[in-house]
Amino acid sequence: MGRVSQAQAQANRRRVVDTASRLFRERGTQVSVAELMKASGLTHGGFYKQFDSKEALIDEATGHAFDELGQRHREGLAQHAGHVGAAQRALIESYLSTGHRDGAADGCPAAALATDMARDHGTSEAHHAYTKGVSDFADWLTTEDQDGITRLCTMVGALVLSRATKGSPLSEEILAAARDALTTTH
Repeated sequence: MGRVSQAQAQANRRRVVDTASRLFRERGTQVSVAELMKASGLTHGGFYKQFDSKEALIDEATGHAFDELGQRHREGLAQHAGHVGAAQRALIESYLSTGHRDGAADGCPAAALATDMARDHGTSEAHHAYTKGVSDFADWLTTEDQDGITRLCTMVGALVLSRATKGSPLSEEILAAARDALTTTH
């Protein structure tokens, strides 16, 4: 089998990073390289042609997940003609929905990767990307009246608890209570 072109190698790398980003959010960073490459439609042997280690892929996939989140924020703002409050409200309602609860692979990296990052000890590039992503997300949620960190903690906490209690009435109650707390004006 011949060598792949540089363009194809770059496309393969993007596919692996995108697949890893989704699988890590869905199942955690303990996903094996073999599982990851199979899900990418590539051979296990090709992994080390693209990445020095699994940790290097975790670093890149974490940054990629937060880049996607930032892009969604920009798209939401554009959809609401630059009205930050309307874009934030739409995001909160979508974030605290059963669809987001059930769709971890395409969901928030702050919620999905929190446990993995807590075990990281703060030394990896992934941890740095995660910390920056959380900070940027909190900044995006800040309003004149509400602190973004408080809003983010409420959202992430509610999502994690809702996922952990999925299948019980409590799961949807958690989402509704957090949504009401964050979107009801006092």
